[in-house]
Amino acid sequence: MDLNLVRVFVAVYESRSLTAAAGRLFVTQPAVSQALGRLRRQCDDALFQREGSGMQPTPLADALYPEFRDAVTVIDRALDAVHGFDPAGSERVFRIALSELGEIGWLPDIARVVGERAPRARLDVVPLDNATIGDELARGAIDLAVTSAPLACEHRRVKREGYRVAMGDTHPLAAGPLTVDDYRGARRVWVTSDSSAQNLQAAHRRLGGVSAPVLRVQHFVSLPDLLATGEFIATIPETLARGWTGTWPIAVHDVPFDLPDAELHLYRRPTTQHLGALDWFYSTVGDIISATPGRFAAIHAGS
Repeated sequence: MDLNLVRVFVAVYESRSLTAAAGRLFVTQPAVSQALGRLRRQCDDALFQREGSGMQPTPLADALYPEFRDAVTVIDRALDAVHGFDPAGSERVFRIALSELGEIGWLPDIARVVGERAPRARLDVVPLDNATIGDELARGAIDLAVTSAPLACEHRRVKREGYRVAMGDTHPLAAGPLTVDDYRGARRVWVTSDSSAQNLQAAHRRLGGVSAPVLRVQHFVSLPDLLATGEFIATIPETLARGWTGTWPIAVHDVPFDLPDAELHLYRRPTTQHLGALDWFYSTVGDIISATPGRFAAIHAGS
């Protein structure tokens, strides 16, 4: 079988789209359609069937994909070893999904280092949506994602983060110590975009009797002003809480119940295109996030 046909098969399987596969392979869509026709004749199977706006694999395609993907990966890695990836000359677009805190805390360093080492490359940051991120990685729509959600992709742990309870220093509980009963009765703010919120929700269920939050906000950037009023408490990542104490009138206490640390992982797409570039981007971003405490104090009074 022609190796180019194998590449077409892998690209269509991963992208579920003839147009996207053509873009990945730098060929026209008719060329992909012709190659797919040859594949169908050689395999005596439809391989992909159109459903809605996408191409869904047949059972035979599902069975062939792991072997074809591994074959393409081995060949591409062998070629990368010969030619290597030169970030200084690369003009590719690197795509990463980050939460709000990820953009605030790590993006400045990521942008600086990528700009220094790959000055002709571009960096696209997309919103992190835990409901869709697994599919976006699987299709190769993004290269990397940073989240605490468990995903079925290659990953490395880049952060282990504890939580603390923050409140304005005029809050009745600010002097401490904070008890479980205090926590149960306090007026709480909940940040809906917190990618580690499932850990806190599980802890509340184990604790029992925790009242619903009186206020839900979309972004962490809303919290300092709200907490400074002295009316609310919020359970937030420790790095963020400690960063605010220098610029906001905020008190921080230990969480008065068992709450496991959140583990953040850097995930990489499993798709096969541009593996040398992906290896470099994955290693570079992972090292940056692991080494930096985050610029969370940038959310400061008057910002």
